[in-house]
Amino acid sequence: MLDKVLIANRGEIALRILRACKELGIKTVAVHSKIDSDLLHVRLADESICIGPNPSAKSYLNIPAIISAAEVTDSSAIHPGYGFLAENADFAEQVENSGFAFIGPKAETIRLMGDKVSAIVAMRKAGVPTVPGSNGPVPSDENECKRIALEIGYPIIVKAAAGGGGRGMRVVHDEDSLLKSISITQSEAGSYFGDSTVYMEKFLTNPRHVEVQVLADGQGNAVHLYDRDCSLQRRHQKVLEEAPAPHLDPESRAACLQACVDACIEINYRGAGTFEFLYEDGRFYFIEMNTRVQVEHPVTEMVTGIDIVKEQLRIASGLTLSITQEDVVLKGHAVESRINAEDSKTFMPSPGKINYFHAPGGMGVRVDSHIYSGYSVPPTYDSMIGKIICHADDRTTALKRLSNALDETFIDGIKTNIELQKELATDPHFIEGGVNIHYLEKKLGL
Repeated sequence: MLDKVLIANRGEIALRILRACKELGIKTVAVHSKIDSDLLHVRLADESICIGPNPSAKSYLNIPAIISAAEVTDSSAIHPGYGFLAENADFAEQVENSGFAFIGPKAETIRLMGDKVSAIVAMRKAGVPTVPGSNGPVPSDENECKRIALEIGYPIIVKAAAGGGGRGMRVVHDEDSLLKSISITQSEAGSYFGDSTVYMEKFLTNPRHVEVQVLADGQGNAVHLYDRDCSLQRRHQKVLEEAPAPHLDPESRAACLQACVDACIEINYRGAGTFEFLYEDGRFYFIEMNTRVQVEHPVTEMVTGIDIVKEQLRIASGLTLSITQEDVVLKGHAVESRINAEDSKTFMPSPGKINYFHAPGGMGVRVDSHIYSGYSVPPTYDSMIGKIICHADDRTTALKRLSNALDETFIDGIKTNIELQKELATDPHFIEGGVNIHYLEKKLGL
């Protein structure tokens, strides 16, 4: 087992990693920016070290500073969490070249799956269902572009190969706007991601967002931990998630789960990962793979009883998976609300001091959060300040528990999106199950 892990992140995920390390008897090092010295995990870690000023570029994205921190603290591994450098192949490569274990996939795997075009090619080869598309970058020949788009069938979506976060994509409804849309998206892709490569896919009109959690040890063993539904989104950012995904076609679901396991073995995947799909009319369509732990991983942990972060740590130690597919059994249903420091109606960030914080409790209630009474939410980083996760034997009870837990939560001093989450937990269409990815924005009038 690893001896000492440096946690290259902040907030609730850093605290989550620290807890898993402590359970395994692993010493921890917390790195932080100047403004984050009072974070809870910084206070609880065995060691802490400031790696730079407040801007992410000078601290949490500062690769030399993070590796230097690992060196001076004699750490044996680095856990990137999610966001920041978690899916940065150069970072993973530099970590391992410096003699530390990277708690995640190999750099070449991150590169393979980080490029949407190469990822789709790899998944198609592995038998994972994909969206009909250009099967590679759009050609330079304009007539060939038109032919491919016609073959796919309008509407189509033009996407940046290196895209993410909802940027670098454009829906095209007819041939008249195709070439202009490709040109604009290529320009955006170059500006945002430093890579102007784009590709085309069939645009699904009313899909759900369903994802499959996997674990693989890079030694020929892989398992799936079933699926999650993350369809409640605003501007491509997830708001509320649940596991397992309700109302899926049993046969296509089983085939998709097995295909994800097979793909992990095919690409020799190592660590925790998530295959993301659009799901429409009983069919799955691969869109991307996240090569890291996800924000929404707790709902999967609640319905399987498997600690995903501890498995990451075991795998990074060179151990094989502690579980087989037969050990993975679904138990009940779980839902998760992301709590953000933002106005529920305008979505404007609301940094500032939390005068008082009271967390909910009760049967099946889990709170993953780094905040406490007196903590000041900085304006510098993402607005998410925690997650409330509720588990029960059935979906109806899980949603009722979530509604009750949100009612019990009290955060004074800043604005939060709790009122919106309360509304979603009791929304009749969401309660029925199976709303599509456009539902929340239509509800909000966006």
